[in-house]
Amino acid sequence: MLVKAWLIPLVCLDYELRKEYIAKTLCVNRNKPILNCNGKCYLAKKLAAANQQQERQAEHDYIASLIYQVMDTRSGYAFECTPVSFLFTDAVQYRYQSPFIDRLLIGSIFRPPVV
Repeated sequence: MLVKAWLIPLVCLDYELRKEYIAKTLCVNRNKPILNCNGKCYLAKKLAAANQQQERQAEHDYIASLIYQVMDTRSGYAFECTPVSFLFTDAVQYRYQSPFIDRLLIGSIFRPPVV
């Protein structure tokens, strides 16, 4: 957390300490002295990168906190399974007699060979 608070001031301090080196070697406009950039383009790039990094870190922290809230296991969630009981009664017996004659027709068609 302390690093996030000091990121932009550290980038500015780095620029101020290495201003001559940045202006001579890292500046995009070093070949155009009329623009009088003196490495401010490098500072702008570094500040934009630091801001983007802070935004990504803030987004990551927010998503992590959401996931932590959802996945928090400290609270005692207990799912109780209530047993389900079914009462089986005796099946009702029906007596039905078919009016059709029940006989095996296969016995009258198929006969063993006579020897």
